Amino acid sequence: MKIYNTLTRRKEDFIPLEDNKVKMYVCGPTVYNLIHIGNARPMICFDTVRRYLEYKGYEVNFVSNFTDVDDKIIKKAMEEGVSAEEISTRYIEECKKDMQGMNIKPATTHPLATKEIDGMIDMIDTLIDKGYAYNVNGTVYYRTRKFEGYGKLSKKNIDDLEAGHRDEAHKLKVSGEDEKEDPLDFVLWKPKKEGEPSWHSAWSDGRPGWHIECSVMSKKYLADEIDIHAGGEDLIFPHHENEIAQSEAANGVPFAKYWMHNAFLNINNKKMSKSEGNFFTVRDISQEYDLQVLRFFMLSAHYRNPINFSRELMESAKNGLDRIITSISNLKHLLQSAKESAITKEEQQKLDETNIFRDKFEQAMDDDFNTADAISAVFELVKYANSNSSSDNTKEYIEHLLKRIITLTDILGLIVEKKEEILDSDIEALILQRQQARKEKNFARADEIRQELLSKNIVLEDTREGVRWKRI
Repeated sequence: MKIYNTLTRRKEDFIPLEDNKVKMYVCGPTVYNLIHIGNARPMICFDTVRRYLEYKGYEVNFVSNFTDVDDKIIKKAMEEGVSAEEISTRYIEECKKDMQGMNIKPATTHPLATKEIDGMIDMIDTLIDKGYAYNVNGTVYYRTRKFEGYGKLSKKNIDDLEAGHRDEAHKLKVSGEDEKEDPLDFVLWKPKKEGEPSWHSAWSDGRPGWHIECSVMSKKYLADEIDIHAGGEDLIFPHHENEIAQSEAANGVPFAKYWMHNAFLNINNKKMSKSEGNFFTVRDISQEYDLQVLRFFMLSAHYRNPINFSRELMESAKNGLDRIITSISNLKHLLQSAKESAITKEEQQKLDETNIFRDKFEQAMDDDFNTADAISAVFELVKYANSNSSSDNTKEYIEHLLKRIITLTDILGLIVEKKEEILDSDIEALILQRQQARKEKNFARADEIRQELLSKNIVLEDTREGVRWKRI
């Protein structure tokens, strides 16, 4: 198996640090709003990487955090007049609902930054003791230039970075805010401002910088040195670069052996942004499509290639996924009337022929997790199954064909077994229950009913005229 390593800019054979075990850390979202489809891409891509590693027999310790203390969370809390904790708790729950809809496996551990503050203070202490950090009036900075390998992940030259920071350094000098020894130094700990959440430390009552959070959570739940660190390519610099500087200076060993980064997602060939009016949350998409379609769409391109989101491409993904679901449904139908007799020699020969599709699938995934080619192999298997199955076949043969398709789609995290259709009368009954729950201000139950219907491909729309529903 080969992985493209951002650190070396080449594909390398995957050899874990410990036999048959993989320690993998993926940077999770900052929870101040519903997650958007840009957040969804790394979730889906690296969940699929994890699933394939498990299929290959590795025991994967998969850690993905929630950043639950951050300027954006604090800003949202102030706007709503609630605590930062209330905002983060709300959106962690919403994020988990969306992840479930996309069939993302729960991480081995989902650490919260706010629960790991003691570890962050300890690591900052270590960095100060080793001369890599310093305190100025309660703010602790990291001495970027002291770390010899700075820039090795992003391939940025420290002198070029310094040139880019000269204007900023001049502004700070003029304003009298020039506390840093060097304009390249970054914050490890900052004193609190009025109304902000804070924790006590020897330097000041304050909170950690963003970068130190992941260094500490990776160390605590995995090890000083891990196999795979992953995230979106927007995190390469400065976030991942700074994580390396902190972790390697504090722990004295390489931080991560392999670095994986997914490319950007564009909307109709433009960068997604609220100002462009092309910003979509995962929840928005779920109003029109089963989130399995979004997952299929994301996996239709190699994770290192930019992907363009459009209605046409989503419709194409829906049609592609439907082809697989229909094939599974047809095989299940054949199973009901299939012969109970032993598998025939001819049938065994046909099953043996399907090994070529499994091998193609594995070759694609072994080559830096090429899910686009892996899906092509699944389509070939589906086409073969459609052409080589009938009511004359034995039950054992049909069961084997089914299992072969489902094994491969499971690795991709695609749910391809059709859900039972819910009757119109049952939908109306659940809508009435939801309306009653809302009258009683039991919004948790009302939300549960909405999600239950959504899981059965029923979308609700609250209008002035009442609740409308449609099948998707």
